[in-house]
Amino acid sequence: MKRIRKAGKEEIQPLFRRFRIVFHFCAVLPFLIFTCSLFCAQPVLIGSKKFTESYVLGEIAKRTLNEAGIPAEHRQGMGGTIILWEALRGGQIDIYLEYTGTIAQEILKTERQLSVQEIRDALTKTGVGMTEPLGFNNTYALVMRRNEAQRLGIRTIGDLRKHPELKIGLTHEFLDRRDGWRPLRQRYSLPQLNIIGIDHALGYAALANGSIDVKDAYSTDAKIAENDLVSLVDDFDFFPKYDAVFLFRTSLRDDAIAGLHGLAGTLDEARMIRLNAEAERTKNYTTAANLYFQNAVGSTVTTGESFWQKLARWTLRHLELAGFSLLLSVMTGIPLGIVASRGGATGNMILGFAGVMQTVPSLALLALLVPLPFFGISVRTAITALFLYGLLPIVRNTASGLQDIPRSLRESAIALGLAPAARLWRIYLPMASRSILSGIKTSAVINIGTATLAALIGAGGYGEPILSGLNLNDHVTILEGAIPAALLALVVQWSFDLLDRILIPKGLRL
Repeated sequence: MKRIRKAGKEEIQPLFRRFRIVFHFCAVLPFLIFTCSLFCAQPVLIGSKKFTESYVLGEIAKRTLNEAGIPAEHRQGMGGTIILWEALRGGQIDIYLEYTGTIAQEILKTERQLSVQEIRDALTKTGVGMTEPLGFNNTYALVMRRNEAQRLGIRTIGDLRKHPELKIGLTHEFLDRRDGWRPLRQRYSLPQLNIIGIDHALGYAALANGSIDVKDAYSTDAKIAENDLVSLVDDFDFFPKYDAVFLFRTSLRDDAIAGLHGLAGTLDEARMIRLNAEAERTKNYTTAANLYFQNAVGSTVTTGESFWQKLARWTLRHLELAGFSLLLSVMTGIPLGIVASRGGATGNMILGFAGVMQTVPSLALLALLVPLPFFGISVRTAITALFLYGLLPIVRNTASGLQDIPRSLRESAIALGLAPAARLWRIYLPMASRSILSGIKTSAVINIGTATLAALIGAGGYGEPILSGLNLNDHVTILEGAIPAALLALVVQWSFDLLDRILIPKGLRL
């Protein structure tokens, strides 16, 4: 009997060793990425909203700081006003572009016209500083196709009252703002009921092809002239003044603050429209920012990062997001799957929780985590959301893999005289390794695809060019992020297929 037990243990040792390699494989890459990131210097972080002008001015701020010898990083397209404001207050970014009317209405929650000094004094109490205005007023406007406006005799916003049949497409932020659609509609008594929410850049395409008749715009948008649109006159002076300013954390280093103050008064409306037009024409925000510096004494043209440099940065961040979240999912999901395999109320509750996490839309999950303490606009928020999103395949496959072990094998394990913990680690988990590894592979592929949404909160990765391409309506830029993400998912899947052949014994393979 002792010889039988010894022989049985010798046969299952290779299975046990192979199973442990799965955990080592999942842990090594994220650990190396994390170790490297510890030694990276922390640059000044500049955030921007999801429209062209904010991207361009973010690049101008970045280059201004770089030329002053200050390392800076531009996190593009992080979202709307509240997301950027909370990120600034929470320390996830150090600088972002804002407008005085938006500050008064959306941040300070007042409908009274405030002077620049009143706004600055109110912001200082929250630990936020503000530059003097950059020199132009980028107000909100409602725009229409010129020929359609002339045909209908519409010149002012008030004229819209005569045409309730018009279809209106508005950005989601404008729909909810205190200086947005609802108070505007009330002020002008507008009768239109066919209102849809649409992305800012896509709204211009919808207006051009006739899907909508009216949209909200910014007065310095280059696409107004490019698409032969007309801005409707705000005959009731509903919109306040929107002077462009940079907001910054008062704890920011003094030379960086001085660099931002140097940008005040250097841009008028016509020049800002030219910069926006250049960004739309070249599909390159850095090229547009260069126009701002071209007349400066001693200034040199910068081309920004090459595509390969950007691709390397996107890939490293995407691996960090997907790798860390997968590691957390494996470390949490396998133990939960073991418990769930025993059935009962606890097992059903675990599977139910993992199922609910999978059904919550990934974008909604990100939005729910952002306001919570510790999370905010950060990489850890994206990793946490991806971790929760990747739990179900691992939990379910672990549970089903253990439940599918034949009773005869379980009885053989007991006959070997192994303790329950030893049976689990040395026999049951290795026997279920094919199912567990399949769940890990599924979770990894899901995380790689879902991680593109992390760019919405400034976490970077392949979602960065995708969002930029959507803003520019440029399919090539979108593909710069979509194709590498798809290729990375294929590489990961092939890697796990190879692991199947290395880790899983022939008798357990399909």
